Amino acid sequence: AVVLPTQTDLRRAVSTAYYALFHCLAHTAADLLTGSSTDSPEWHQVYRALEHGKARTACQQQDVMRTFPTEVRTFGDTFIDLQKARQQADYAHDGEYSKLDALDAINTVEDVIYEFEQVDVRHRRSFVVHVLFKRWQP
Repeated sequence: AVVLPTQTDLRRAVSTAYYALFHCLAHTAADLLTGSSTDSPEWHQVYRALEHGKARTACQQQDVMRTFPTEVRTFGDTFIDLQKARQQADYAHDGEYSKLDALDAINTVEDVIYEFEQVDVRHRRSFVVHVLFKRWQP
């Protein structure tokens, strides 16, 4: 017998896709800013410093985002879109999700993370500094 995913399963898949993107960003920040192993206190401090709302706001700052390579801009745009989708999936139970919706979110995140990880380390480091810290204006 074929078991079809429930709406709960599909909503959870969309939510999990967003969290994969979020944790990729937190992990990248901790790795690139500390150079420490994942069991060090400073690594965990940086990892936990990423905030959902502040990261979204940073990704929406087009004057800064346009300075990054396409793959980083795509990461930022996907972060914004999937954060909205996650909030919809987790809190607004007024829409139906299809298996295709969930698979699309998962596949998009896999592609975006892969492309992001190929970007030169200096651009990824600059991006994580942008999403974690208030901008300094000379």
